[in-house]
Amino acid sequence: MVKFTLGKKMKPVCLVLGAGAGIGGNVAKKFSKEGFHLCICRRTDEKGLKNLVKNIEDNGGSATGFLIDIIKDNVIEDLIENIETNIGPIDVVVYNLGAQAGMKLLHETTLKEFEWGWKVANLGLFRLAKSICPIMEKRKKGTILVTSATAAMRGNKNQHSHASAMGGRRMLCQSLNAEFSEKGIHIAHIVIDGMVDAPDTLGKVLGPELYQKLRETKGMENDGLVLPENVADTYFHLYKQHRSTWTHEIDIRAFSDMAWWNH
Repeated sequence: MVKFTLGKKMKPVCLVLGAGAGIGGNVAKKFSKEGFHLCICRRTDEKGLKNLVKNIEDNGGSATGFLIDIIKDNVIEDLIENIETNIGPIDVVVYNLGAQAGMKLLHETTLKEFEWGWKVANLGLFRLAKSICPIMEKRKKGTILVTSATAAMRGNKNQHSHASAMGGRRMLCQSLNAEFSEKGIHIAHIVIDGMVDAPDTLGKVLGPELYQKLRETKGMENDGLVLPENVADTYFHLYKQHRSTWTHEIDIRAFSDMAWWNH
């Protein structure tokens, strides 16, 4: 594990697993503005991680960055223990790790890709829950916000890995809710049912030219792409909900997109 810290520590703590330039990074910025110390994690791109920490610090917040691979043994468990011991109690966890291995037919999908998708989407979340839920249960409070995708709701012929991984993520969230909701832990499964205007996800898939063209024709002032900074507002709203009206599953899409159940 590579760890670096910039700035002072503060409480409460919001842990974001998968803090890229899209949803994860914007959620981190939002919670920072609301007074949280951010623990932000990425698997790769140490420069991007440091830049996000610096951005948060430059805007008056505080953050700690971790460059980790969550599917490796004991990484999540060690991370939770490290934060709880050396930084502060974790009040919110955002599990924002994607498990997209590409749009591939069955014969194109390797065993390694399928297994990787399951590990990121399900095993990582399971290990996180095993580590953080008992801690939150003792405090009788806590929030776990889980980013998901349209693939959690339906399978397509070229999504054997992604649909099964995200479908499992959805069922795991439901099972966790069934056990821990009454103990004060709010777990929300958040379906992003549309393309997110993010350079390090959609931008990488399409390439710079197609990405910019899509932004100009569908996004930007057209509001046809999901804007990460506005998604962050929804995540914070979920955190702030009173327990008498908790949302356990929500789907987000641009106003002009057709919902997943009509496709």
